Amino acid sequence: MPSTRDIRRRIKSVKNTAQITKAMQMVAAAKMRKAQQAAVVGRPYAQLLNEIMAEAATRTVGFDHPLLTARPVAKRAVIVVGTDRGLCGGLNSNLFREAAKLDKETTIYITAGRKAAQFIARTKRNLAAEFTYKDTPQFAEARAISKFVQDLFLKGEVDAVDILYPKFVNTLVQQPSLTPFLPIGKLAVTTGTNAPAQELPTASTTDVFDFEPDEETVLGELLPHSLNFKMHQILLETKASEQSARMVAMKNATDNAKQIIKDLTLEYNKLRQANITKELLEITTAQMAVG
Repeated sequence: MPSTRDIRRRIKSVKNTAQITKAMQMVAAAKMRKAQQAAVVGRPYAQLLNEIMAEAATRTVGFDHPLLTARPVAKRAVIVVGTDRGLCGGLNSNLFREAAKLDKETTIYITAGRKAAQFIARTKRNLAAEFTYKDTPQFAEARAISKFVQDLFLKGEVDAVDILYPKFVNTLVQQPSLTPFLPIGKLAVTTGTNAPAQELPTASTTDVFDFEPDEETVLGELLPHSLNFKMHQILLETKASEQSARMVAMKNATDNAKQIIKDLTLEYNKLRQANITKELLEITTAQMAVG
């Protein structure tokens, strides 16, 4: 049975841990808001870019581009976007569980984030490249990843490219999502600000676009750029998911620490009361014996 001193030491230790987890929760909350704002800021640009591409696509006949070419998939590349650090609940484990379902023999992996690279190496899968990105992902970092997989696709080393990342649903929910990246496929006209690159929203009826030198040239230049921008948005969304998951995990850890402190305090008071009662009984018994 632990002594009152042992319980006091444990209460102090849990309080110190609770202070750390509380501080990490506040830091993650601040970073989460910043990551969400960064993702939201890019949406108007994405909308306008998609409108321009949709308008250019409607004015071209028989347009062809190497990034649009679909072929039988014998070799697939998957970009696994994870985190650099842990303490974010089951975010990485849920993501890697989906990655483990992919065929090891016909899939090569490109990773973004240290945890993803460690998983691929630990499971002895084919790691083609490893990339890093900052707490605030830069467009140059996303462009490097996108350019690498575009080169693989254009050289014929892979026949398709997908992205596996934690999709941000809300602060409490982040879902692993496997999103097609290459080939872009047929340019379809659709609505919505969050449509992927290969599903372009309906061109705006209020804007008039003039294309120089011509629509085919502009569209050919915008297709790689749209992939780079899509990769950047996914990195931003991954950061928002990471900070959200870390904030929730640290909040749960802080709440659990407070409950442990409450239980230990109750146990300490019971033990202290029992010791006082025991001492009173000893004093009374000794007095009666002296009598």
